[in-house]
Amino acid sequence: MKAAEGVVKKFSIGVGRVALLACEVVRSLYTTRIDWAELLKQINFIGVRSVFVVLTTGASTGMVFCAQTLYQLHKVKMDSAALSVVGIAMTGDLGPVLAGLMVAGRVGAGITAELGTMRVTEQIDAMRTMSTHPIDYLVVPRFIATVLAMPLLTILAWVVGIFAAYVLLGSVLGVDQASSLKHMYYYTDTGDVLMGLIKALVFGALISLISCYRGLNCDKGAEGVGKATNEAVVQSCISILVSNFFLTLLLRPILKSF
Repeated sequence: MKAAEGVVKKFSIGVGRVALLACEVVRSLYTTRIDWAELLKQINFIGVRSVFVVLTTGASTGMVFCAQTLYQLHKVKMDSAALSVVGIAMTGDLGPVLAGLMVAGRVGAGITAELGTMRVTEQIDAMRTMSTHPIDYLVVPRFIATVLAMPLLTILAWVVGIFAAYVLLGSVLGVDQASSLKHMYYYTDTGDVLMGLIKALVFGALISLISCYRGLNCDKGAEGVGKATNEAVVQSCISILVSNFFLTLLLRPILKSF
């Protein structure tokens, strides 16, 4: 019982501290001049260098999901509806979640390790000594870059996943591509697209905040940096999966009219 209480207490404290960091980041967005050179550097690291892994994940997921869906729909003679199922799933859920998980694994670990190393080598303390706020200089550019990059990476995952499923249907599985596209355009509406983009923004904010928090508060030594990196990736992935569920329940009734 005491162990469970300790876990809940630790979780609550962690959520509270991340929320405080989020408030501080929002304040800094209005009061600090953005370092454009650092922001472009982070956009390159977070967005451009994540393109390949998102392409690979989106294409493989789109093809596998399309094949599995087709095998089930074929039993009821609805082969041409397979692409519409892929379109709805990729735009509303699979696209942002998979892109978020890939970014959390690649970018979240990098951000945490970088900031953690700076903390261990006392570079962050030196910045405070020179009257440079670490949140303004280190966290804000990474936060903005992640929030900007995630929707673009999500759109890339959509396009590649749906296109790969489309090619698979026509060239390998022998399904009429014109009917498949017609059904996809009919059933995939604007609400699905908006929901996916909103989720991507939220996931980007969660990844950057959790990774920066873990990096800025890691324990001393190489072991502390490694532990913080592992915790950042795990917690970012869990937060993406949990928030995806609640965002779906919240956004679906709101966006169903679009």
